[in-house]
Amino acid sequence: MIKSFYAVLLAVIFCLTCDLLAQANLVIVPTWDSTITSDPNAATIKNTITNLIAVYEASFSDPVTVTITFAEMTTGLGQSLTYYNTGIQYSTVRAALVANATTANDKLALAHLPNTATNQVNGSTTMELTLPNGRALNITGSGTPPGQTDSTISLNTSLMNLTRTSINPSKYDLYSVAAHEINEVLGLSSVLDGLANGAAVPTGDVDSLDIFRYDQNNKRSFNTTLSSSAYFSLDGTNKLVQFNQDAGGDFHDWYSPGGQTPRVQDAFGTPGATANLTVELIGLDVIGYHFLVPTVAISKTSTNKETVSWSPVTPGFYLVESTNLLATNWVATVGGTNSPTTVTNTVVRKFYRLFHP
Repeated sequence: MIKSFYAVLLAVIFCLTCDLLAQANLVIVPTWDSTITSDPNAATIKNTITNLIAVYEASFSDPVTVTITFAEMTTGLGQSLTYYNTGIQYSTVRAALVANATTANDKLALAHLPNTATNQVNGSTTMELTLPNGRALNITGSGTPPGQTDSTISLNTSLMNLTRTSINPSKYDLYSVAAHEINEVLGLSSVLDGLANGAAVPTGDVDSLDIFRYDQNNKRSFNTTLSSSAYFSLDGTNKLVQFNQDAGGDFHDWYSPGGQTPRVQDAFGTPGATANLTVELIGLDVIGYHFLVPTVAISKTSTNKETVSWSPVTPGFYLVESTNLLATNWVATVGGTNSPTTVTNTVVRKFYRLFHP
């Protein structure tokens, strides 16, 4: 599996997001349903979700406000009911993605999205986007309906570890489940969701993630066949993660038969696991959100000591180092998850960069 990263080399400091730093970040406003506020553990539940929201707000610079109602349920694990903007011209969405492209991943993805009236997924001329995704792309008709929120996320908290300080190995992680559902609200979805295995695929609108589905032969993949292999990829060649093809889960989620490294967007959760956002952030980046790639600075502190800092402090990045700029294996810097961090350098030349799995 190929991991994507954003590298900032200190030998040549450059800024990928200078035009973004002055903008307001993404804002997610939670509304707490009475099923949560009346829960004896309400404070803990709200604190975990609020801390998660802060990760999204620190990761994306879009001046967009997303409203989500959080509620509890007594069946299943988690679900989201989200408003969509439908019937948008594919060419309109692609043009908006071009206008919003800021990262290397954006540019790579766009190079493989045809500048035509129809998409290469099912030949349709139209797409549907969640309202927050539409607003991130400035698509007309993406406003929240009066008196409503963009989505309602329901969580079966009785099956969950509400914090990560005391983990019951038979329960699921509230933080990860809530992140899974928030990703769907923001736009990680497929029009295949809800179809049975073997069902005919839609011929109309496709969703944001559908335009990044490829098979093992680097060709577009868009079917409900259980035995098919489909991958989230920006170019068809570098397969970032495999999609789920089991209709018991969502088709936009990740393949998770058991035994895999747990991820936030796995179709089937792993009890006791505490997955964090990784490849899901790349997904949100390429469907139109402005991912904040930090700018790095370095200063001499004392003999053999240097201070490395980066801004903004986007979650998930950490500092790695090498004495060879062309090295394939960079080593994690001690204390490199914190900005600023003081590093020891006793060699003539050392390179640092930020890495995001």
